Amino acid sequence: MPWIKQEDCVGCGICVAECPVDAISIEEEKSEINMEVCIRCGICHNVCPVNAVRHDSEKIPQEVEANIEWTKDLLKFYKTKEEREGFIGRIKKHFKKERVVISKTLERLESLEI
Repeated sequence: MPWIKQEDCVGCGICVAECPVDAISIEEEKSEINMEVCIRCGICHNVCPVNAVRHDSEKIPQEVEANIEWTKDLLKFYKTKEEREGFIGRIKKHFKKERVVISKTLERLESLEI
């Protein structure tokens, strides 16, 4: 999914004008994408003259770090080593379940009639 790298955006508005569903607006002189409206057409990627529209795969390290920080924040509620190990086990199950959901979704997308 696209996102705007704010430090690169020059606020030219080309992506705003070209978005077929009006999912992009200018906020404080920078483009912003409303992900609830965005249809993932890729036009914004193609028209941005400064490559400020980025792919979400670039955010993987930040998302992993956010997951780790979230886990650490919750871990502080567990006092004993046994409680902490149990919690980590449940968090691992949570992320493994997410992996299964994603895998099954990808499988279904492969067979989706277009």
